[in-house]
Amino acid sequence: MSVRSVFMNEEHLDACIELYQNVFNSSPWNESWTVETAKERLSDLVNTPKFLGFVFYESGQFIGFIAGNSKRTYNGVTFYIAELCVNNKIQGKGYGTKMLNWFEEELKRREIQSLYLLTSKEGLAEAFYLKNGYNVNNNRIVMRKEL
Repeated sequence: MSVRSVFMNEEHLDACIELYQNVFNSSPWNESWTVETAKERLSDLVNTPKFLGFVFYESGQFIGFIAGNSKRTYNGVTFYIAELCVNNKIQGKGYGTKMLNWFEEELKRREIQSLYLLTSKEGLAEAFYLKNGYNVNNNRIVMRKEL
């Protein structure tokens, strides 16, 4: 498995939008992303201050992307993974872990001390992150309010 990474920018948006829709409109998420809503989400992300993202290829084939932004905290810089997306046809074969491990090493090179993310509870995504050494932060909760 020879995975190559490239800085993510607006040139990659069309491929990322298509992948994003394919992945998150399928099981287990079963969301309803349109081209327009996915484009808005990913365009906003790419244009976020302190954005950092990479697209990944294996044997010339686009397989996924990781993107988010860094934030200063009282004890250093942390990174928020806003999106990690792997082609659903190759999920479960180690590509996500390989991408995530590479990305973590890149963040270390940039002297980022920690990272965090939000994901669905008790599902495949939570199991993926737990397997990769992440843990549930018991000091924080996610709160929500319908408007």
